[in-house]
Parts: sequence; C-alpha cells; structure tokens
Amino acid sequence: MRNHYLRNILKARVYDVARETPLDTMPALSRRFGNEILLKREDLQPVFSFKLRGAYNKIVHLRPVAREQGVIAASAGNHAQGVALAARHLGIRALIVMPQTTPGIKVEAVRRLGARVVLHGDTYDEACAHALALGRKLGMTFIHPYDDPHVIAGQGTVAAEILHHAGDDLHAIFVPVGGGGLIAGVAAYVKALYPRIRVIGVEPDDAPSLHAALKHQRRVVLDQVGIFADGVAVRQVGKEPFRIARDSVDGVILVNTDEVCAAIKDIFDDCRTIAEPAGALAVAGLKKYVQRRRLRGRRLVAINSGANINFDRLRHVAERAELGEQREALLAVTIPERPGSFLQFCRAIGRRGITEFNYRYADPERAHVFAGIQLNRGDEEKNEIIALLRSRNYPVVDMTDNEMAKLHVRYMVGGRARGVEHETLFRFEFPERPGALLDFLSCIGQRWNISLFHYRNHGAAYGRVLVGIQVPPADKTELQTFLDTLGYEYWEEGGNPAYDLFLGTGS
Repeated sequence: MRNHYLRNILKARVYDVARETPLDTMPALSRRFGNEILLKREDLQPVFSFKLRGAYNKIVHLRPVAREQGVIAASAGNHAQGVALAARHLGIRALIVMPQTTPGIKVEAVRRLGARVVLHGDTYDEACAHALALGRKLGMTFIHPYDDPHVIAGQGTVAAEILHHAGDDLHAIFVPVGGGGLIAGVAAYVKALYPRIRVIGVEPDDAPSLHAALKHQRRVVLDQVGIFADGVAVRQVGKEPFRIARDSVDGVILVNTDEVCAAIKDIFDDCRTIAEPAGALAVAGLKKYVQRRRLRGRRLVAINSGANINFDRLRHVAERAELGEQREALLAVTIPERPGSFLQFCRAIGRRGITEFNYRYADPERAHVFAGIQLNRGDEEKNEIIALLRSRNYPVVDMTDNEMAKLHVRYMVGGRARGVEHETLFRFEFPERPGALLDFLSCIGQRWNISLFHYRNHGAAYGRVLVGIQVPPADKTELQTFLDTLGYEYWEEGGNPAYDLFLGTGS
C-alpha cells in the first residue's frame, strides 16, 4: 500500500497550478521550546490552501468524456477554490455547491475563479448531498475533498517537499486533520521512505473524527462538530484516509480553541502571516506534544494548511490567544464597597499588566470585580497571585477556564444599579503602559466612591476607561477642579442615551 501511494505521489500532477512552498524556520517559537521548529507554508498557495494539490491531481486524471461533462464539488471554502482554479486551468466547467451560511467573501472568491456557485442548505452535509444529486442528474464528476486516491496522492506532495527541504533528520511532522486526505498522503509518503519519522495528526477537541475512529477501531459519525476551525469541521473521517491512517499515523493530539488562537499568534509573530484556525492546528499540537514529552533538541515540522480566515474572526482570536498561551488569568475577586478599595486591590496585584477590569455596584457592602491579569509564567504565576490575594482576605474565583465567563460574562458585567446616589459617568484616556491603571486609580480612587468601572486593554496606545463616581452635589466644583488638574483626557457621559438605557440607576 505504501509503495503504491509513494509511486502515485511521485507521479502526481500538481505543479501546473500549485507552488512548491517553503519550509520556514520559526525562530521565536524554536527558542521558547528548545527545538528547531519548521513551518510548511501551504498558506502561500494561489488559493491560500493545500487543497489545490489534490483537486488538480484528481481532475487532471479524468477521462476526456468526464472532462466534457464538467466537475461538481461541495465545499464551504478551500476545496471549492481548489476545484475552481483547477477546472479553470484545464478549461473544464465547474459547479460548486456551498452552504447558504458560507461567508460572502468565500462565495465571491469561487466565482472569481470561474466556477458556477449554487447555495444550498445550512451545513456541508446538506450541500454535499445536493451536489451528489446534481452530479448524477447532470452527468458531472463529483470531486471529493478527501476520500479519493488521486486527491490523497496530490496532498502527499506536501510530504515530498518537506523531506526534499529538510532531509530525513526529522523527529515528527504535525498535520491538521479534517476528513483525513492530507494526513493520509503525508503518512503514506513518509512511512514508505523513513518509517522512524513520526506523523502526528492534530484535531480540534470539538471535531475529533480521526481520534474517535482510531479509539474505536472503526469510523464513527460524530453527533456534532465545532465550527471555529471550519476547515476541519468534519463529522466522519474518510474511508480511504482512515485505512491509511490506521497503519501509518503515530497518534492524534486534540487541542482547544484557546490553544489554536495562541498558535495563530505564534505563526504571526514568527512569519507575519495570519493562519486560519485549521491552518494553525499543527502548531498548537506540536507545542502540546513538546510540553508533554519535555522534548529538546529535535527538528519538528508543522504544516500550515491555509490562510482563508474571515476578517471578523480576528477579534475572537486576539481575545483568546493570551488565554491559550497561559499569559492571561481571569479572576473574579470580591472587594469591600468603599472609597479606596479599588486602589488597595490594585496595589495587592502589584505592577503586573492589567488586561481587563470590570465592575458595577451591587450592594453597599461588597463589590465583585472581573479582572484580567497578564502572566509571564503561566499557571505557576496565576496560582501565586490567587494565593497572595487570599492571604489578604480577598475571596477569589478562578475564571480562566470558565467558558461562559470567557465568552459572555466578561462582556456583561454591568447593568443598572439600585441605590446608587449621585452617580456621574466619565470616560478617560491615559497613556497605555505597565502600571498605568494603578497610577490612574491612585489619583482618582481615594476621594470618592467608584460605582462603575470598565477597562479593557485593546493593544492601543491609550487606555480607555469608563468610570462611575458618586459625587454629592456639594462636591461638583471640587471634582471638576480635580479632573482638570489630573492631566488625563476625559468626557462626562451622564447624558449619553447608552447610559440612560443600560447603566443608569433608574432613580
């Protein structure tokens, strides 16, 4: 079987349209993890994904009669673009069925490549069923995204290039897994030549199709899959890929969304490119593998399978990357409700970077603060901070791994507060630097009680804070003089309709 695929990979027709992509060193990640880490840059293909290889190799091997009838495929992104470009190059009609939920940018990308697009259903499975039915009706050849020997052979050329550039001095190659076409091609090629090189699959923990199949020794259909890494959101691994993987893959590592986001940041830091979530899977798995095995001094390859990321996802990636790298702790801390308590709490934390600080008045005795704190030493430092706060009688709840807190609660801390008298709302800007929030509170947090506080570090040059201050009418002039001499830009927001509708005291 391996020799059969080795021959087909060596004879694969991919370079009419695909590029031989580089194998780049990741210097920063290599230093951090004590290994030489190399990144296979399939994000540099003409369609920003490896999928072009398999699609073209399948289509170019079609008989003349099949070419005349055209090709059809189902895909929400990368495979669709690969089929469209391959068909255009060969002068073949292409019809792509895409779910109605497919982002417009991907639909237009396929149309620009000359394919006709049909939108059908809400999921890939629904689109695929419709494509198969249309193919039979129109006599078009269905181009499967992964469960086809020609597609697998085309994807296997990725491994041929890796070994050509890196030689046999590799410990392991890490491969993202969806339907399994890429890892089947890579494993078949690598194990035929260098069986000692490990081939490790990486999947999201909410879409573990190959992991589940290997565990049960048969293909299984997952009840549901997560769609963050949409390029690998497959409910069942392919039949032929599983047959190959069962004999040739050395293991599968599961990673979570935060770890994927951290890997996207790692790739950006080293290569100044933004990988799609599926494209960063291999780096996330590599990091986990190295940490578990305490590996040092080895050469490791991760395949960046693509860069087709929706721009609006970058917001989520940035939010979660620091958590995935254990560089941010999210803590719920209860402090006394009195003037100066915010300042005392910040002094207890020290001059660590504060990434987030959310609070709204709840009762006259206690205040619940949602705080994000930058970490340099991961869980060890987080545990030290929690122990320090508890030693000073601050009740603390660790929210770092609380999915509801990360997805929702951090944005919802606030609302109306009953019983808050004389509240005045201000927006402030101050230069963003370590300790800036502590300096700000040192100036403002002792004379008057703070009834609302919201701060989030967005990576900008200026920190932006929304503050509610309880100021009796007799203190208005004193407060105005104080703010004018404070040196920070500020705006009073008491008459803002957003405050009246969502934050006001209701009095």
